[in-house]
Amino acid sequence: MLERGKMDRNVIEMVEIDSLVPEGHLLRKIDKAVDFNRLYEMVEPLYCEDNGRPSVDPVVLFKMVLIQHLYGLPSLRRTAEEVSGNIYYRWFLGYTLQEETPHFSTVSYNFRHRFTEETVDQVFRWILEEVAEAGYLSPKAVFIDGTHIKANANTKKQVKVRIPAASRHYAKELMEEVNTDRELHGKKPFDDDDEPPAPTKKPRDNTSKKKLARRKKEKQRTVPQSVTDPDSGLFVKGEHKRQFAYEAHTACDKHGFVLETVITPGNVHDSVAFDEVYDRVTADFPEVETIVADSAYKTPHICKKVFEDGRALSTAYKRPQTMKGGHEWWKYVYDEYYNCVLCPEYQVLSYRTTNRDGYREYRSDPRVCVNCPTRHLCTHSKDCVKTVQRHIWKDYEDLADDVRYTPKYQRLYKRRKETIERVFADAKEKHAMRYTQYRGLAQVSNWVKLKFAAMNLKKLACWLWKEKLAPFTLILLWQLYTRNPAYA
Repeated sequence: MLERGKMDRNVIEMVEIDSLVPEGHLLRKIDKAVDFNRLYEMVEPLYCEDNGRPSVDPVVLFKMVLIQHLYGLPSLRRTAEEVSGNIYYRWFLGYTLQEETPHFSTVSYNFRHRFTEETVDQVFRWILEEVAEAGYLSPKAVFIDGTHIKANANTKKQVKVRIPAASRHYAKELMEEVNTDRELHGKKPFDDDDEPPAPTKKPRDNTSKKKLARRKKEKQRTVPQSVTDPDSGLFVKGEHKRQFAYEAHTACDKHGFVLETVITPGNVHDSVAFDEVYDRVTADFPEVETIVADSAYKTPHICKKVFEDGRALSTAYKRPQTMKGGHEWWKYVYDEYYNCVLCPEYQVLSYRTTNRDGYREYRSDPRVCVNCPTRHLCTHSKDCVKTVQRHIWKDYEDLADDVRYTPKYQRLYKRRKETIERVFADAKEKHAMRYTQYRGLAQVSNWVKLKFAAMNLKKLACWLWKEKLAPFTLILLWQLYTRNPAYA
């Protein structure tokens, strides 16, 4: 029978707010998973003991931001509105049904001016400690990758600026080994990295030698910079739309718990930010044995850094950058004993020099190449000279290739889709990390780190809840089995 007129809006009821929250609700699981009183110890230095007006409970402020990240709410203003009208959120914060909840500007001010980057990092570390104490953390294999986050900036509002070229973390180490290698081959070492190279007899373009020298010494590059958010970087890759973005370089364990994240502008390559992520993770978790990353991280420096630390780098195949339609790369064979390269026509390419980037250059004899039948597949040089480069740390890349064929590390690499890629997918689909409304590297870094802390806490709470229910599930299954063995 159809019933009409269900409009009981003015009914007064006496109800306990705790009874309105279901037993299996996510916020109830989180409330039982950790002790939020730990937050008072972290923020105590940020408050005055006996001066000023009474503050809003800092635990409430952190819980409101936690709600924002758990449920993917786009802003603190929207979060404050949802908290005010949602019974579950009020219960989580400890507010009654008629009590006034904190204004969004209060939460925003505290997280912009009071709670520093160190405070946010302490919260992130605290959640990881809780995960480790529960026995769920497994950092022996660490999965590293980066994902882009669209910045709150218009691509049409940009200017061209000249900025200093990013210096490599390993520049000093590389130069020392380059000079050592040059001395072993009877070459003069480089005295000063800032000194411009001597002009060649045949310059490759029409740029004056004076201008080339000035560019080399200045070490600057021209990049588009957003007027709205200068800290972001223009991201251009494949079929992706050109946009200003940030990139979250992230590391997680095999269970998907985020161990570390470093935020950079969107135009910073993954391999450039690797050192900072790797150093932080290995400092906090010395038991790391394997680094699992995609082919963007397969560089000579990264391979050397990981393998020299006694760890393994599990990565993918990286396609060699060779001339289109030419000879395959493997047809150029390196002879370590004679320190030369043999071309596909079995001619010798002799060692000539080691450049500043750490590559040994092997060049052919133009008198031999001029009559070569397959020269069009080898080089288009007018001088009939073929140059093959081999990095001084190439042996470490070969170690990475050996690891790639090992079954153990092949299985680990296949787990990227279940670990780091799943972390990024959940963060963007469920926790609104595709786009950030914050501006500035510091604010975006805090925003991302709190988001990953919320994801770690959510997973921890759900796993603890399942572990709590496991004995009851076994008892139920045993009763079903004793009554009817066919259920087995």
